[in-house]
Amino acid sequence: MASSAAAGPGPGEFVRSRRPGVPGVAEVLRARFTRHAYPMHTHDTWTVLLVDEGAVDYGLERHRHAGDRSAVTVLPPHVAHDGRAATPEGFRKRVVYLEPDALPAAAAGFFAGDPALGDPRAWDAVSALHEAASRPGEEFEAAARAALVVDALRSRAAGRAEPVRHADSPLARRLRDLLDEHVVDGIALADAAALLGASPAHLVRAFGHHHGLPPHAYLTARRVDLARRLLLAGTRPAEAAARAGFHDQSHLTRHFRRVLGTTPARFAGAVRPEG
Repeated sequence: MASSAAAGPGPGEFVRSRRPGVPGVAEVLRARFTRHAYPMHTHDTWTVLLVDEGAVDYGLERHRHAGDRSAVTVLPPHVAHDGRAATPEGFRKRVVYLEPDALPAAAAGFFAGDPALGDPRAWDAVSALHEAASRPGEEFEAAARAALVVDALRSRAAGRAEPVRHADSPLARRLRDLLDEHVVDGIALADAAALLGASPAHLVRAFGHHHGLPPHAYLTARRVDLARRLLLAGTRPAEAAARAGFHDQSHLTRHFRRVLGTTPARFAGAVRPEG
């Protein structure tokens, strides 16, 4: 939702936005509002909204709706809507803006009439996409999560309860081999899908079903292992991060601590020299 002029910011109001390098994702935004009210406006993107605190009252297609933590709200491109806090305490939200061609044009009519997706799994999936797309260096994870979210929304608009799931072991093994070839330089999910002749969502599901973890987690684990070997060989953490394919040292630190329970710097400082 685009901001409008207001009498002044309310207490605790903020807007933070980022354009991630993720195909199909135009922007991610988080905000908190108490006084601000959006006028009627449109976007040229799909708006996928989560309300983390409070509730939103909004108009869409001449009908009033309420958005809160119970549902994902999906607003189609070029459909006018407004929005304001439904309670004096205001609301806190996260938004993923998807490119106009992320979903078929026919889906716009469906979501204009039924914008609330009350599925906890969908809420968790959109939340995970927002968090991944908000962090530099997590573009591969964000692309995988975006593929699953788009597939779920496409299935909902098509009247299916949930996306079609496939178990494809040969495909999963081929993707693993491809990731092994690109541990440091990485590979875009769309490029992998094109090379392997499968949709991104199919590719992600097949890999997870066969290997027990999503492809981005597999690639990150391979990079952590490489960084660990470099640190053991005496490489400084910043250089190890770059040589292992991480965005920067803080990116390596986040994943290294999660896997090994310590930072790369502390790990390197505890390495005993040979001899």
